[in-house]
Amino acid sequence: MQSSNGRARGDGDGSGDSAESREDPGAVSRDARYEDPWYDALATGWGELDGTGMPARAVPGARREQDAADVRARDVYLEVQRSVAFQEVRSRYRGFVVPGVAAFLTWYVAYVVAATTAPGVMARPVVGAVNVAMLAGLGQFLTTFLFTWAYARHARLRRDRAALELRWDTQELTRGAQGGAL
Repeated sequence: MQSSNGRARGDGDGSGDSAESREDPGAVSRDARYEDPWYDALATGWGELDGTGMPARAVPGARREQDAADVRARDVYLEVQRSVAFQEVRSRYRGFVVPGVAAFLTWYVAYVVAATTAPGVMARPVVGAVNVAMLAGLGQFLTTFLFTWAYARHARLRRDRAALELRWDTQELTRGAQGGAL
């Protein structure tokens, strides 16, 4: 057995005791077959031989025919997506995120533009060695934390309960569409 540096285990130091020469009991043997569906998936089915002299079988397609339960479950999700409750949750989300992102990007771009076009203003000292640019840069971090806190608060107060109810309703409808417990 070889180590990762290409030398056989036990070589180099002359000790060669029996504990080092034994294979690791947790190691995969060379005869082990990988159950990974992606293992050599790109090469199979292109006319190569499978090792027995026969052409390798083709890889099954990624899309499969859907059974009636899958179709019904998909219809449940489409129904929930079209519901008034779902649209309300989405509009509350957009009502916070769109203005928040616009405000944060405006603040960030203003900082970058001021730093590049008005270096004299940004270099103006405020207290000791602290200048306007340092305060504005630290303000970027502060506003990031403030927006994160405001987002989490908004989600907790205005969306989480409605979203959880939608989730439960969707799971119940999906169970009913599939004919019982999942």
